[in-house]
Amino acid sequence: MKHIYALGGAGLLLSTSMLAVLAQTAPSTPPAPPQFDAQQIPTFVGVDDILEFKALPEYHEPDFVKAFVDAGKLPPVAERLPAEPMVYKTANMPDGVGVYGDVIRHVIGGRPEGWNYSAGQTQGWGGIDIGLSECLTRTGPLFQVRAEELAPLPNLAKSWEWSEDGHELTMHLVEGAKWSDGDPFDAGDIMFYWNDVILDPQVTPLNGASPETFGAGTTLEAIDPYTIKWTFKDVRPTQYLYAMAYGNFCPGPSHILKTEHPKYKDGATYDQFKNAFPPEFLNMPVMGAWVPVEYRADDIIAMRRNPYYWKVDENGNQLPYLDEAHYRLSTWADRDVQAVAGSGDLSNLEQPESFVEALRRSAEDTAPARLAFGARTISYSIYPNLSANGWGEPDERGQAVRELNRDLNFRKAVSFGLNRQALGEALVRGPFTTPYAGGLMPPTSYYDNDSTVYYPYSADDAKALLEEAGLVDTDGNGFVNFPANVAGGADVQITLLGTSDYQTDKSLAEGVVAQMEAIGLRILLQSQAGNQRDANEASGKFDWSLRRVDAELITVVQNTQNLAPTGPQIARGHRAGTDGNLDLLPFEQEMVDTVNAFVATADADERIALMKTYQKLYTDNVYAIGLTQYPGALIINKRFANVPEGTPILQFNWAEDGLIRERLYVPEDQQSSAELFPDTLPGAPGVGNGPVTSN
Repeated sequence: MKHIYALGGAGLLLSTSMLAVLAQTAPSTPPAPPQFDAQQIPTFVGVDDILEFKALPEYHEPDFVKAFVDAGKLPPVAERLPAEPMVYKTANMPDGVGVYGDVIRHVIGGRPEGWNYSAGQTQGWGGIDIGLSECLTRTGPLFQVRAEELAPLPNLAKSWEWSEDGHELTMHLVEGAKWSDGDPFDAGDIMFYWNDVILDPQVTPLNGASPETFGAGTTLEAIDPYTIKWTFKDVRPTQYLYAMAYGNFCPGPSHILKTEHPKYKDGATYDQFKNAFPPEFLNMPVMGAWVPVEYRADDIIAMRRNPYYWKVDENGNQLPYLDEAHYRLSTWADRDVQAVAGSGDLSNLEQPESFVEALRRSAEDTAPARLAFGARTISYSIYPNLSANGWGEPDERGQAVRELNRDLNFRKAVSFGLNRQALGEALVRGPFTTPYAGGLMPPTSYYDNDSTVYYPYSADDAKALLEEAGLVDTDGNGFVNFPANVAGGADVQITLLGTSDYQTDKSLAEGVVAQMEAIGLRILLQSQAGNQRDANEASGKFDWSLRRVDAELITVVQNTQNLAPTGPQIARGHRAGTDGNLDLLPFEQEMVDTVNAFVATADADERIALMKTYQKLYTDNVYAIGLTQYPGALIINKRFANVPEGTPILQFNWAEDGLIRERLYVPEDQQSSAELFPDTLPGAPGVGNGPVTSN
């Protein structure tokens, strides 16, 4: 589709009033955030302080699992474990070696589509997929790793080394690990995921991993059953180790998935492959700590301990300590309510509207849960659709909005028109929220305040910049119009894509609509369920999208390629059109070059300098329009032990990963009788055949 008009061209300039007033308010750095004393600080350690891989003299398991062994239904625990299992070190466990038993009760607002995570099916979120899937590396616990030692934790890949020239990375897999049905895990599972998921254009993993996620031109090969080799075009691109963690490189059970994949099953379609493992398909083989054994629609998912789990503590106790995990299918708001009330055990308190009441309740002596705030790692932005080359097939109005989005004056006008302080205070009063300029977030070590350009609230400047962009209210109804030769001179009407899943999203979207109306922009809120919002956004069917920003703006080293439109399908707000080409604005190309240079160097000082450049480009050019940022709080029932101090609800990954749930335990005198399937293990030897008990 051709551009309707060239921004800055004669057609647009002639429609601009000669009386337009130049913006007077100078950009600045963001205001200092208010002091917030309720935050916890983690104890920092090295990677080697957390875990190692080694054989132990003996291994142990719960008594009820031993009954399966004694009955001849299960091999001895030593035969179910790898030759060198992952061993969590006692010194890094806040409360030491745990005891077996009890259940962790989650409440989630999502609904499971099925168990084929590889093909894009959601299990309902809320930590289900994190409990089922294991990946080559792990990042969640990195919030406690010292900055000078920061690197992804080993996981399914127990170790790796670079070639002398830095282009090859050889990884050694955990030898002898098994899926929950006893089938060996090996390089065949890795190569199926790479060749038949990542490289297959008709398969889209749930988190959208693509070949570009691991670098253009990257190849992967199996050397032997427990050794794989990556070959990269760049030299020692260590950030791809972060991309191999959740949820980009979490292989599924190839011995099951192959049976339905079109490449291996005659007559099968990709849609059939995706939907071949619905929630009712129980005992799907996993590498995670728990296996789904019960699903009741709109009620519950129950998971039992994986008898082949490949991690232990230093005493040789096979993990997890907790025998069962529940996921009540309710709402996200109810998750917080039940966690505070004690009928749920864990919640990531993300909705600031609930902060004050949750703090008040947790401060009571009788409160069943404790509340711990982390750093301000939650922020929201508006992502304008910057693609003017047909992505999403916009109509005439939509194309005209795309052209406006590409006009820096227009993006500045929107930024000046936002009273971010008021947006934050509308969510919660107190020292929680602070204005967010966009780009890198302050909790990352790469953030530089002096490189951050902030356009403070000024309705007058916003209106003046809109007029400079050729947008004047020609019909007197309070909303600015397109020039007469664009979209028939109609009101500038912009659709704002948002989600109805969270009150915070709805409140922010409604606040944006009201504040934009005050400067003359008509915003139509299109509030949808999260999965529908995500689908529309991924297909380019939006003008603006309001959403929480992604983790790479907190960590930088994780999913680094997503910081800019480094590939045709990478950026949230700018993807290639039907011709496969990206129509990058000049500053976007500079951002891409900066990110690529960051990826290509391991020099710490150079990386810091590059991220300063990136931050200046992002915020000066208003790549996305920041709104507000605030901390999250971990709500966890007081009966749980081994909860790391200062666990953020979101940094390198969600708290369900950062907590290392397989190490959580409940002291014997506080254990409940809430297990739905006591003395039960996932079905064996097949799948989908229901639980098997030792009776």
